[in-house]
Amino acid sequence: MLTPPESSDAAQHASVEPIALAWLERAEASRREERAALQAIMAEHLNEQKRVRRGKNWFRLFLVLYLLALLGISTADQWRHVELKTMPHKKFTAVVDIRGPIMATTNTSAENIIKGLSKAFADPNSAGVIVRINSPGGSPVQAGQVYDEMLRLRHRFPNKPFYAALEDLCASGGYYVAAAAPLIYADQASLVGSIGVILQGFGFQETLNKLGVESRLLTSGKHKAFLNPFGPVDSSEKEHMQSVLNKIHQQFIEAVRKGRGDRLKNEQADLFEGLIWTGEEAVKLGLIDGLGSSEWIARELIKQEKLVNFTQKNDWLSRVSKEMGIQ
Repeated sequence: MLTPPESSDAAQHASVEPIALAWLERAEASRREERAALQAIMAEHLNEQKRVRRGKNWFRLFLVLYLLALLGISTADQWRHVELKTMPHKKFTAVVDIRGPIMATTNTSAENIIKGLSKAFADPNSAGVIVRINSPGGSPVQAGQVYDEMLRLRHRFPNKPFYAALEDLCASGGYYVAAAAPLIYADQASLVGSIGVILQGFGFQETLNKLGVESRLLTSGKHKAFLNPFGPVDSSEKEHMQSVLNKIHQQFIEAVRKGRGDRLKNEQADLFEGLIWTGEEAVKLGLIDGLGSSEWIARELIKQEKLVNFTQKNDWLSRVSKEMGIQ
């Protein structure tokens, strides 16, 4: 039986329509999945950005608090001095600490020590000044600068009592500085002295020869490779360097004699030969004047028990820069 053309087309349309609808539904479902995936990706991206921002904000907050803490530490003494200056009746004993090697690159540089001493002497509320030393020594140049400035301050403020208080160790450049104080006190077990000059080095020539290593050094100037550790010792260079050390040593001796005067009771042969003595022995040798701590000096000699520290340190910004590797 033949189907009329109209009926055949209708049937064909009827069969296509469900397929088209199914395809449209699948396309729509796919688009919804894509949108959902994109939304999830965007949400995760936004969350990640928020986490990064939070992390940066926390780091910034930490950095600000850290800098404020350093600033507070570095200015604490200054604020204390300001407070004391507003109270003229409030007298105290000023202290400047020298702790560790006296070197230009440390907190105990001549610049910092001199700055602290100058402020301590100039403060109208300081009844006296104590330089408190616990140092193995250091640069003779830095120690000499502090020594000269201490003599100048003594002359400028003749009526302000000035003492040196030695702690565990006051050797070499540390004692060089102490010798400029009118009076020196220490503990009976303090180690005092080491009046001498040292230059250390090593020689590797024999080691290089055994290893078959040849040192190739070019210079312009006969002595430019002065005391080269990879070559033999030049007798003329050694003699010259010994002469330099002897001159610096003599400067040290003269500074001690100038500072201590006739209190050096017994200039025995080894007094200026680099040995150290206990505080108890140092009293007998005239290297110090007696036994006592900074607290004892403030209480018994200056008569102002309250101690205010005028020790200067490298500024907080320089310390932060160094700690963060910024030169």
